[in-house]
Amino acid sequence: MSDNEKGGLRATSESAIHVRGLEKSYKDLQVLRGVDFDVARGSIFALLGPNGAGKTTVVRILSTVLKADAGMASVGGFDVATQPANVREAISLTGQFAAVDEILSGRENLVLIARLRHLKDPGGIANGLLERFSLTDAAARRVSTYSGGMRRRLDIAMSLIGNPPVIFLDEPTTGLDPEARIEVWDAVKTLAASGTTVLLTTQYLDEAEQLADRIAILHKGRIIVNGTLSELRQLLPPAKVEYVEKQPTLEDVFFAVVGDRGKDSDAGMTTTSAQTSEER
Repeated sequence: MSDNEKGGLRATSESAIHVRGLEKSYKDLQVLRGVDFDVARGSIFALLGPNGAGKTTVVRILSTVLKADAGMASVGGFDVATQPANVREAISLTGQFAAVDEILSGRENLVLIARLRHLKDPGGIANGLLERFSLTDAAARRVSTYSGGMRRRLDIAMSLIGNPPVIFLDEPTTGLDPEARIEVWDAVKTLAASGTTVLLTTQYLDEAEQLADRIAILHKGRIIVNGTLSELRQLLPPAKVEYVEKQPTLEDVFFAVVGDRGKDSDAGMTTTSAQTSEER
């Protein structure tokens, strides 16, 4: 039995994304130090970590923009190193900032992308996506008049043209106000409900808590914990019942396993959690 199988990380037919031992360095800076995870088809997987943790590097490798130094990864059953063309046909990537043409209307942006992909009935495709993302009323308006949330929803809608089974959202709500963030969250939930696999990178704890089926915390180039929100909460001591029971939030779990708060109790938890993660 391989080490991956012993650790319960063997790829299955239900895995849309399969990553093992991923490493990447920029000269003397080691960004990824052996990253392992799987993403089930039709699920939302959140890769959570602070700035500089390596989240965007992982996405760039999985989307074939960047080559890994070591390890392997597959998306949609295709190896990112040996079958990059197949991977690119199976994915769509939405970066940290909306890539929309502000001179064009929302509908014109969608029609343009559909035509560039040589799809039939680009107008019909655009209309369907506008309705799906609640942009029909603003379809004829220039994107320059859109709010931040509307631009982001349009950007995500554009990334779905061609029906890619896997979509990468790299910090999709960076710089958005609270109302716009909720609009994007609703759009992401719509994606998963339709069967699209979503890999979401974020530094916002509440975002991962609201959206993700599974959450992996990337810290100093390694996945230190990976599980459902309920599983991550179990890393902390049981909630103390006084007048009401308060379950630990994802923020509590995050700082306990990362250990950046500087409190003695958190430091102790970090050691325990990290050892548990490594033993697995």
